[in-house]
Amino acid sequence: MPSSLPNKRIRKSPAARRAEIVDTAAAVALTEGLECITLRRVAEELDVRPGLISHYFPAVEDLVAEAYGQAAATELDALLPTDRGGATPTRHLARFLARTTGEAYDNISRLWLNARHLSRYRPTLRDRVAVQEAAWRDRLEALIRDGVHQGEFRTADPMVTAMQILVVLDGLGMLVNSHDTGDDPPEILRMPLTTAERELGLPAGTLTATAPN
Repeated sequence: MPSSLPNKRIRKSPAARRAEIVDTAAAVALTEGLECITLRRVAEELDVRPGLISHYFPAVEDLVAEAYGQAAATELDALLPTDRGGATPTRHLARFLARTTGEAYDNISRLWLNARHLSRYRPTLRDRVAVQEAAWRDRLEALIRDGVHQGEFRTADPMVTAMQILVVLDGLGMLVNSHDTGDDPPEILRMPLTTAERELGLPAGTLTATAPN
């Protein structure tokens, strides 16, 4: 006898289901690594069949690239939002640099290392890494240009300065898999700050003093 109980399962729209899949894969990427993203792994997290995942992502490489892009873009918006909430360029930069040091930033550092390594062999991921590198550079460059316009920063080339700061951040990020960064001298951990202050014509200690508590 057929059941008279209504089916309470809510069918999600294709866009919502795809976003859910990407969000889940991005969470796996941040906590376990891009190599752990498989159709079966994501299906288990969502309690669905792998065939549903493959319907949206027939090639797992596309899902890996999408998950990385989602995670990196989300972190960029959290670390360096376009809406500065009325903060001056100096304060906004200080906040960004404060957020990109310490344990809270370790997962995204590992993700960048992971993605750059795998991108040697995965063209789709390599293209997405390039897109995210440009996005981070452009966001920081825009902040520096605004600071120059407002007379807070001094630099002849905001793009080069943005790249210098990001290269130092990348260099420190490489330490996350090798040892406890708490053992590093404070001078090493402050390199992003000192680099930014030097290249932007700020007195030493400005960004430390300006950073929010």
